[in-house]
Amino acid sequence: MVSLAALWMPIVVSAVIVFIASSVMHMFLKYHQSDYRRMPEEETVLGALRGSNLQPGTYMFPHCEHKTMNTPESQEKFKRGPVGMITIMPSGVPAMPKYLAQWFVYSLLISFFAAYIASRTLMPGVHYLSVFRVVGTVAFMSYGLAHISSGIWKGQRWGVVAKELIDGLVYALLTAGTFGWLWPR
Repeated sequence: MVSLAALWMPIVVSAVIVFIASSVMHMFLKYHQSDYRRMPEEETVLGALRGSNLQPGTYMFPHCEHKTMNTPESQEKFKRGPVGMITIMPSGVPAMPKYLAQWFVYSLLISFFAAYIASRTLMPGVHYLSVFRVVGTVAFMSYGLAHISSGIWKGQRWGVVAKELIDGLVYALLTAGTFGWLWPR
């Protein structure tokens, strides 16, 4: 086994590399620009939402309790549509520094858990590909597979889910490569 303390360098370096890669992918490659659509009659809808004084959170519409989902009234609401979910965030300009800091901490957390699994299953000096496989699998499960539930339960388009899976694969490969490179010998 390898101590977690011996893996602080690959944990931090992989998080930095993923942070930089994700910034490049989102700022320069632009393939995520089509992920979110403009709402028709946006001002009318926003005005109605403002009047509702919604607090930050996720809302489902039409809303019904589990026990009333099969009532004729609820079924009719679902048939009439629209059916969806909406996430309300705090008003104001997006707090990009806060979001970027949270993303970096998230990347550190994934690298930490990948390091934990690898430290319990691999020995010092193990071959690069052994480290790559274990860390890459854990990192892909975290960065990539987590997005599939958004396609299943939140109605996210499968094309967007596929892009998130590709991003997750890139982040996992970078994390795995970093750990393989910096694994204690």
